Amino acid sequence: MNRPEQIKQRIHSWKSLSNMLHVWRFQQKKIVFTNGCFDIVHLGHLDYLSKAADLGDILILGLNTDASVQRLKGAGRPVVDELARAFMMASLRFVDAVVLFDQQTPYELIQLVQPDVLVKGKDYKAEEVVGYDIVTAKGGKVETIDLVPGYSTTALIQKIIRSENPA
Repeated sequence: MNRPEQIKQRIHSWKSLSNMLHVWRFQQKKIVFTNGCFDIVHLGHLDYLSKAADLGDILILGLNTDASVQRLKGAGRPVVDELARAFMMASLRFVDAVVLFDQQTPYELIQLVQPDVLVKGKDYKAEEVVGYDIVTAKGGKVETIDLVPGYSTTALIQKIIRSENPA
């Protein structure tokens, strides 16, 4: 199987992810879950995801659909469509599975995954992270990770716009 096909196999529907979860649980893998838009991938994303992956054996990434990104971020977003974003995220060595979700929050997806570790950036308090109740009720942990200062997709987009339209 060629590499693009290998990458595509890491992009899951909710059903295929459920099947993989059975395999990973049987193998006694520690499951880590995080989520986000990951619109324009930058150093902050890579640092965050690699640190999240270090918290367990399997990293599952819940990726907002285009419609949910637009609802969260507004018109003109996402810049990169969901299929391209999913392929990019799945191509990262430390991301084991990517699954799209269209809901306002990943709560239902977290219910499906039942992760051992739920991860968000330090811009959240652990108790405020969506899914905190699910994970802690089963004895899991909610971890927050330091973000790389100066990196955000919104700031990157603004910088690109400024460079295209100098004052």
